[in-house]
Amino acid sequence: MGATVTDPLVGRMVDGRYEVVSRIARGGMATVYLAVDRRLDRDVALKVMHPHLAEGSSGADFVARFRREARTAARLTHPGLVGVYDQGVDGETSYLTMEYVDGVNLRRRIGEVGALTVGEALTVAAAVLDALAAAHRAGLVHRDVKPENVLLASDDRVKLADFGLARAVTEVTATTTGTVLGTVAYLAPELVVRGASDARTDVYACGVLIFEMLTGHQPFVGDTPIQVAFQHVNTDIPAPSDQVDWLPIEIDDLVRALAARDPEDRPIDAAAAAVLLRRTRDALDAETLDRRADVAPSIVLPAATDPDETDLGESLDTEDEDADATARLELHEGPGSTVALPIGLAGALEPAKVAPARRRRHLVRWLVVLLVAVAAVVGGIWWYGSAGPGAWTDMPKVVGQTQDAAEKVLVSTGLEARTVEEYDGETPKGEVVSTVPVAGESVRKGSTVELTVSKGPDYVQVPSGVIGQMQDKADAKLQEAGLKPVYAPDEYDPKASIGEVLSATLPNGESADPGTRTTRGTEVTLTLSKGPQPVTVSSVVGATLDVAKKQLNGDGLKVKSTKAYSDTVPEGRVVSQDPKSGTGVHEGDTVKLVVSKGHAPVVVPPVERMSFGEAKAALEALGFVVNRQNSWGGFLGQVVDQSVDAGTKADWGSTITLTVV
Repeated sequence: MGATVTDPLVGRMVDGRYEVVSRIARGGMATVYLAVDRRLDRDVALKVMHPHLAEGSSGADFVARFRREARTAARLTHPGLVGVYDQGVDGETSYLTMEYVDGVNLRRRIGEVGALTVGEALTVAAAVLDALAAAHRAGLVHRDVKPENVLLASDDRVKLADFGLARAVTEVTATTTGTVLGTVAYLAPELVVRGASDARTDVYACGVLIFEMLTGHQPFVGDTPIQVAFQHVNTDIPAPSDQVDWLPIEIDDLVRALAARDPEDRPIDAAAAAVLLRRTRDALDAETLDRRADVAPSIVLPAATDPDETDLGESLDTEDEDADATARLELHEGPGSTVALPIGLAGALEPAKVAPARRRRHLVRWLVVLLVAVAAVVGGIWWYGSAGPGAWTDMPKVVGQTQDAAEKVLVSTGLEARTVEEYDGETPKGEVVSTVPVAGESVRKGSTVELTVSKGPDYVQVPSGVIGQMQDKADAKLQEAGLKPVYAPDEYDPKASIGEVLSATLPNGESADPGTRTTRGTEVTLTLSKGPQPVTVSSVVGATLDVAKKQLNGDGLKVKSTKAYSDTVPEGRVVSQDPKSGTGVHEGDTVKLVVSKGHAPVVVPPVERMSFGEAKAALEALGFVVNRQNSWGGFLGQVVDQSVDAGTKADWGSTITLTVV
């Protein structure tokens, strides 16, 4: 309450229009207030940038970039995006006015319940991806997707906030200080290492978001932000089922696909990720969707990722410090949520290796003791072997000989043989593969030498049910058969499901068909399906049906057409298409086309007893061609007959002859 009372903006009129009512939340870059737009008499969320962003030599550049990003974000219209109404500067105050959402943010929801149900988590993630897809189509990247920016309205709507701000600040700070803006817990590796981002950077953050919603925890935590960033760069995101063992493999595959370390392994944008998410949801049963991880509700978050967290806030109309405050990555560790990580820190993220001096001193002492002991033992062995009662000989080389020949050599040397047999794919059957002890080693006469004799190759057969099977089952079948599954890069396939085996090959390039004989331990290379290839629908409206089919079929899409009358589109050309152009679909999907049949037949009106001029005007207005035929000279100019009876239908553009007296 104290912060709200002492905040200098509360009660003030900003830009002569926005009356500040109360403070909602404060983050690393801005403070959000509930305000009333006195001009339009509506509640708005007023986001005021922290003054330090506009200070110094880069301040003017930030303000200009911030205005540009605000204008771009304001052009985005999607029900899942918090609308941007206005932006401006009042003195030293740079602000945005946005749609006010009555509810809580996702951080608060996770803090209250511990973890969301599988169904709720996927629903929230689908809404976030749909909103991001609209931005990605417009060429915008959010760069700061996190629970604080996912708003859950009281009417169950899901809204994504804060487009443009992270990019505006980063474009200035990256140029002047070599730093990048972001929230450590959700930063994609390429943003940490190179400061580079595209639509796949947002997809990575959504993968982390899903992990956290399902498990109640972020995948990577540490005592310092640099430890968290190190894990993002060097470690694959763990499977959610590692923490919640009943979660199905479909959930693991979804999270790992969205949060793959290599951007090339992720869906190309939020639209493609949304398609993958919905396929995953469709594969789950109702019981799984209703389950929730057994995680105790808590508002205490890991220190490294939420350094300032003291209270998750009550709702979006109460004061709420930003738990995962967006942080600037610099070379020094600063206060609050500003942490110390520069762009291109991959080489710096190396664990320290320190050898304490005391350990070295202890090592030297023990080394001296060990050398003395070794000297004593060596002296004793030398005496025993050369002058003592023991008689020793060198182990002869028998590897590569037949079993009988090797045993004869050993007997002649004063040694005994004990034979064991093993499969060996390189040594002919019956030959010695190895010996214990090895050739050249001193052995006491009369001791037993172990000969390992080859049984020849250990042949196994490639099992059936590998191609067309899902990865986990195909992998298990091959291992049960004594073969080693390895993987080629995944490929798109219009018919196979994600993770389904498309092909299996042996090391020589031959197909690993069922029943093929090969040696145990042979690597079988599996190629898995990535599902149908993403395709962007082309525009074919106005084209002829043949041209439209050629275009869409060439893009890998199917075509289904119907016909309809049209007064504006010529016969035989496409009137409309579904999905519309620019929509992201997948290879093999169907595009529905409506093809024009031309003008619909027109009902002929009664024109008899009209003057010829009136009749002609009435018929031509309906698209008919009028022909005059005079009777008795046609001096009166009155229509006494029409060639097509009134009330009947005639083709648009057809000719009607009027008889005039």
